[in-house]
Amino acid sequence: MESCDGCKIQPFKYIPDPSLQTYFMLVLFTIWSITFGVIAIFWLGFIGYNILTSILVHAAVVIPLAFTNAIFVDAERDGENWLKEWREEQSRYKLVMNRLKTKNLVLWDPNKEA
Repeated sequence: MESCDGCKIQPFKYIPDPSLQTYFMLVLFTIWSITFGVIAIFWLGFIGYNILTSILVHAAVVIPLAFTNAIFVDAERDGENWLKEWREEQSRYKLVMNRLKTKNLVLWDPNKEA
């Protein structure tokens, strides 16, 4: 298989599961599409300029940058170890959610018991 120049610096190469690579790329694509849409709406003048709009447009740029950076740094940091940790976390979450669904489990409500 032939490698590309972009693949050498792509941190998602550390994620061995192609479905997770696709998921993260889809999330980033959606976030950046919304960001560029907000910037375009502002740039074309559909939203008038005021302080709140300026803050929102700047936040629409800074938040996706920080989110993208966090995903890329996390993917690079541990190589494949983060994937194992993520799957274990998901497994624990499913275990807790399944326990909450059982009929024998009763959540204590202090308002009803008091």
